[in-house]
Amino acid sequence: MLLPVILYGDPVLKKRAEEITADYPKLPELIKNMWQTMYNASGVGIAAPQIGLSIRLFVVDTAQLTEKKKTDFQGIKKVFINPTILEEEGSEWKYEEGCLSIPGIREDVFRNPNIKIHYYDENFNEFTETFDDINARVIQHEYDHIEGILFTDKLKPLKRKLLLQKLNKIARGEVDVDYRVKAFKK
Repeated sequence: MLLPVILYGDPVLKKRAEEITADYPKLPELIKNMWQTMYNASGVGIAAPQIGLSIRLFVVDTAQLTEKKKTDFQGIKKVFINPTILEEEGSEWKYEEGCLSIPGIREDVFRNPNIKIHYYDENFNEFTETFDDINARVIQHEYDHIEGILFTDKLKPLKRKLLLQKLNKIARGEVDVDYRVKAFKK
């Protein structure tokens, strides 16, 4: 089932999400719906807060970028439950990021190129793995969502101020996208 993507301005996007257990209600169905919603919106990742759930869960599929990059890049398709980033290493590099919850805005964000992360998959198998390049970046972006951080929070204050009018329009639901969205109603 396609779920609406929560837009910038909703408090759920600024809240640190809660851990879940293996008996979380309808978890397999939720994960399936998150994949469908992400693909329908042409995303490479989506976190539970972006569909209105303040839980520590996100999905990432950078494997779909493998064909586009035409290099040695090895994408991943993974579910991350209750993740914790243990290490972030290397010289920060900038890359233009966007977000399904902040449509129409793309900006350069600086992130470390290497991460080590502990997480559980959809079957609650435990992993500690390292990732680099775009895989690390996408994981860090989605991880920020479950920490209540948006990529716009990482921009310099002047840049955020210049984007304020666009962000306010998004918060009001004034967006032109081809996927379902939901604006916060005060």
